[in-house]
Amino acid sequence: MPEEGLADAFGVTEEARAKINLALHVTGQRADGYHLLDMLVTFADCGDRLGFLPAQADVFTLSGRFGETLAGDGGTNLVLRARDLLREVVGGLAFPVHIHLEKNLPIASGIGGGSADAAATLRGLMRLWGMSLPVEALASLALKLGADVPMCLESRPLIARGIGEQIEALRDLPAFAMVLANPLKGVSTPEVFRRLKAKDNPALSLAPNLHGRGAWLAAIAAARNDLEPPARDAVPEIAATAAMLLAQGALLARMSGSGATCFGIFADTAAAQQAAAALHEARPDWYFQATETISGGM
Repeated sequence: MPEEGLADAFGVTEEARAKINLALHVTGQRADGYHLLDMLVTFADCGDRLGFLPAQADVFTLSGRFGETLAGDGGTNLVLRARDLLREVVGGLAFPVHIHLEKNLPIASGIGGGSADAAATLRGLMRLWGMSLPVEALASLALKLGADVPMCLESRPLIARGIGEQIEALRDLPAFAMVLANPLKGVSTPEVFRRLKAKDNPALSLAPNLHGRGAWLAAIAAARNDLEPPARDAVPEIAATAAMLLAQGALLARMSGSGATCFGIFADTAAAQQAAAALHEARPDWYFQATETISGGM
């Protein structure tokens, strides 16, 4: 297995930022089974990293804290699916490639790790192969890989509706100091949705002309994650994780996506770093990461 940080040595590199659901409202369900969602999404300045190099034959290598978990994933890995799907579209331009994934985010943890990896693969391979696609065609391609992939292609603050494909950029959303926390307990997304008691909840509604961290923090606090109660029922550690973040001074703590990752918003970066260190000391077997989200103005 390659050493940590090998992605730095590759000719083309891409960041796969952690996707944070600041709010997630389940507003309905389509006839095909897909749930309708309203999501307030931002992206953290941490995540996985990918490197890309021309090769004699396709190669996929892994490193990072959670790399071994994916080692037996084979053709189901979203990175490989993204490579193969893009290759079908671009044809002869798509020479063999060595892709290296530095897997720093927990697997299936509600922060878009696999989707972010797929989006980064699309971006990186287009650069390596020297090609581009129209925005609409690329978004359609991304949606075939998963409902979260179009959002991760954007990797900036946004509101997403429908199944995730209706995206509206949020230029006024500020950056937040944050701690990501995960008890490293598996959460089944289908099971969380199965436990969801109501699937026609009120839509996300934000006041117009929100400005400043205080106003946005109040708006986020007034919103919710409809998947958190059923996820807490399935994995009690989620409630404990949120409580630990609040005990360390988080201004707000909530689960992201379908879990089990929770985020805590802190007053500043120093407070987030201090909290992450204390939490890691208390539970060294869990995942804690101090970070900062990116602002809508980038």
